[in-house]
Amino acid sequence: MKLLTVAWTAAGTAATAAAGAVATDPDSSWYRRLRKPGWQPPALAFPVVWTALYADLAVSSAVALDSKDAPDPAGGQDRRPEIRAYRGALAANLVLNATWSWLFWRARRPWLAAAEAAVLAASSADLVRRTYNLNRGAGVALAPYALWCAFATALSTAVARLNPGTGGR
Repeated sequence: MKLLTVAWTAAGTAATAAAGAVATDPDSSWYRRLRKPGWQPPALAFPVVWTALYADLAVSSAVALDSKDAPDPAGGQDRRPEIRAYRGALAANLVLNATWSWLFWRARRPWLAAAEAAVLAASSADLVRRTYNLNRGAGVALAPYALWCAFATALSTAVARLNPGTGGR
């Protein structure tokens, strides 16, 4: 893994975290009034888990991106197109990641946020697959990110169901 690559992936994940944080307001009266499922983790879990996952995403992605020199298992072909596609998938995933906060917290549209979370979870699973194809260890390391995004989808959906009059479907 090259220092410049990890600097770029860290900057991208940090920008994503910052964009999401700007929109997030767990102390708002709107959020406090929402009904939440009993299995929702405590509020402190979210910044702790997301910080670890963003670090994981930055490092795993940097490892994958720097795997372009590794021989392709299918016969040593040039991996540059695969790396370009990976960059695009990573960028799309980071945009989806930040967008959820804006849909849920600022737009106050739990159903729309839940639908977007499902797209994010699918994107995250695809990113794990792409990462694994470039570097198996990095792909395995990134799997918790996709699992947490799937959990976030379930949680977002549960909050939307418990609050049917809040926002559009």
